[in-house]
Amino acid sequence: MEGQICVGPASPIDLKRRVSKTIHHKDDPGAKAMSKGNMPVLVGAGQAVSHWTADQGASAAPSYVSLATEAAQTALSGFSQQALAAAIDTIAMVRIFDDSIPNYPYPYGRAENLPRAVAKGIGADPARAIYASTGGQSPQSLVNEMAARIHAGDSAIALITGAEVIGAAKTARRADIKIDLSDETGGQLDDRGMGDMLLSRAEIKHGLVTPAFFYALFENAIAARDGETRSQHRRTMSELFKPFSETAAQNPYAQFGEARSIDFLSEPSKENYPFADPFLKWHMAQDAVNQAAAVLIMSEAKADEFGIPARARVYLHGAGEAADANISERPRLDGSWAMDTAIARALEQAACTPDDLSLLDLYSCFPCAVLSACSALGIDPQTETRSLTLTGGLPFFGGPGNNYSLHAIASMYGACTSKPSAKGLVLANGGWMTKEAAGIYSTDRPGEFVPADPPAKPEHTLSPISGPAEGTIETYTLIRRRGAPAQAIAFVRTVEGDRLIASSHDADLLSQIDREETSIGRHVVLTTEGEVNTLSLV
Repeated sequence: MEGQICVGPASPIDLKRRVSKTIHHKDDPGAKAMSKGNMPVLVGAGQAVSHWTADQGASAAPSYVSLATEAAQTALSGFSQQALAAAIDTIAMVRIFDDSIPNYPYPYGRAENLPRAVAKGIGADPARAIYASTGGQSPQSLVNEMAARIHAGDSAIALITGAEVIGAAKTARRADIKIDLSDETGGQLDDRGMGDMLLSRAEIKHGLVTPAFFYALFENAIAARDGETRSQHRRTMSELFKPFSETAAQNPYAQFGEARSIDFLSEPSKENYPFADPFLKWHMAQDAVNQAAAVLIMSEAKADEFGIPARARVYLHGAGEAADANISERPRLDGSWAMDTAIARALEQAACTPDDLSLLDLYSCFPCAVLSACSALGIDPQTETRSLTLTGGLPFFGGPGNNYSLHAIASMYGACTSKPSAKGLVLANGGWMTKEAAGIYSTDRPGEFVPADPPAKPEHTLSPISGPAEGTIETYTLIRRRGAPAQAIAFVRTVEGDRLIASSHDADLLSQIDREETSIGRHVVLTTEGEVNTLSLV
């Protein structure tokens, strides 16, 4: 396991739904009088990764607490750690994958209060501990929130951290090894629960239950819009992701740091098997990771007190957030209204344009997320010379549950301190381009800090209807089991413009959809039994 070098005053620059609950602490910093209008600033960042294998033994396995503590200690390195840890008044932690799944069995034990367990590991006892709600937007949302708290005067020093050990859990299960992920640390905790449902009953009934299925609907809509066949779009996705893999190969914190060729990424193989058309394995986020990240944010007054030099300070110039409707309720499926809105808000607040951004980390769980972000920025990914990732992206750097973008922010901190005055954008994504949070960073001090507005909500949505009906396929995916087509899921539009969700397991229909040419636009008939519409080609 390794920690990322961070910048401090004495170091050189280097690169079942759980109910939300709040237990108040006797030293709640919200009750303390602090000056308002403080300028928030990021002053440290850390990352950690473990490539643990079963033959190293259960005792060597990483845990959420051990990895997050390591990343947090690195974020504090270069300071007088004991004094700084004692001064932290708020710790916020990104929600782990296990706590984001209803009725999760916790086969290796549960940590009762992860934020305070990490705080204990670094010798801190903050008055406020926050455990974020589910979503990959939460790392940037937490930065936005902590910055606003510092500006408002109800916090002075905040640590944001997160970790995932999905890889260790999978390794332990395969090897029949019992690892221990439990922790009994207690204390005050603002547990924000799992948050809103991101899918409807109708979507679940028709088999939309896995992120890849949702994103495949976007991906095929984009391919059809651009006139691409399945193989052509696989090549487009692979051309997009090849440089991501090359970045990951140079990143010591990447879980899957191997450069991949366009041919490898675009051709089905045993190592790159089809999953949900048009995706092959390495077009998708890989969650078997052991990774953690942390960032430290404080008021300028505290930064002055701790002697942090200007070169080690990174400011949040602009931030924007948006939350979209369920996928079946969105009028547009070849892009993301939420991304458009969050990015536009961040750019407006930072008073800059996409051309002013020299550093980018665009959320990359699937190619369509990157393509949609590029569209929002007015970027042509085929001709763009700027790197679209700082880490290597979720398929190659790794996809640590809700926590990926904290790695992006930690990497942005290092990139900004290495390139003074450069502006950089981090786009964090939750759900299926459902919840977006964008942040623009630079070592240049802004004239003022303006807190992010509450997430924007869409004004226009659709209400899917039930069948029977006739119409044309609006978008679709073909889901595979062991390489063979197993289910088709489609959104269908009637001549009146209504939308329906439909699916089919019929072998004949699956064989007709399993083809090079897109099935978008094909005429279909839907029959209905109970709550399920069944798809038939005409």
